[in-house]
Amino acid sequence: MTERTVAYTADAIRAAEAPLLAAGRPLMREAARALAAVVVDELARTPGPVLVLAGSGDNGGDALFAAADIARAGTRVDVVLTRDRVHREALDTALAAGARLRDASEICASDPDHVLVLDGILGIGASADPRLRGTARAVVEALLPAVVAGRVRVVAVDVPSGLHPDSGEADAAVLPAETTVTFGAVKAGLLRGHGPRLSGRLVLVDLGLEPQLRRVHPAITAAVPVVRRCSPERA
Repeated sequence: MTERTVAYTADAIRAAEAPLLAAGRPLMREAARALAAVVVDELARTPGPVLVLAGSGDNGGDALFAAADIARAGTRVDVVLTRDRVHREALDTALAAGARLRDASEICASDPDHVLVLDGILGIGASADPRLRGTARAVVEALLPAVVAGRVRVVAVDVPSGLHPDSGEADAAVLPAETTVTFGAVKAGLLRGHGPRLSGRLVLVDLGLEPQLRRVHPAITAAVPVVRRCSPERA
């Protein structure tokens, strides 16, 4: 029998993270290390270069810190920034580890030679409408044919970018993930609407949010399998 998985709203998860962040826990670094470990496991199955799509928020920071770990493991890592604003420390760390910065126009104009895309464009930010726009949308639309054809695998950071983290609503410009690595707790949108179709295998990284989340009601409970992993700091 499949274990029933509980999922929470983005607001509930942000509230659960708040006291840990206030206490100085480096949750982004912890999440990034666990994310990189999942990607390295994926690459052991099919080695090759990785394309990191990094947005301006915390998900972009997670993806860039993970990019540094992946590059240090000897993999070619290319980074595309989908916004002018970026988590500067995370980008500097990725570049210092050997990742290369690529222009979005290069990716849009050529067939990808990457075996895996790390989707860190959007996460559970406060926007009520997570549909991709501008550069992010153009890059995703350019990569979609290769992803749909199975030539490129996608690992989503926390949620597939463009999927609403609460409702599971999404339009056509979303990269369907083979694996979604979600942090702290499962987001309700991964189990609702388009979430199950777009999220693939769910990997939940334990960041120690359970004491806070016990105080709120889950948004949804569903019989969906989840692979549970501790962050390296909690292992």
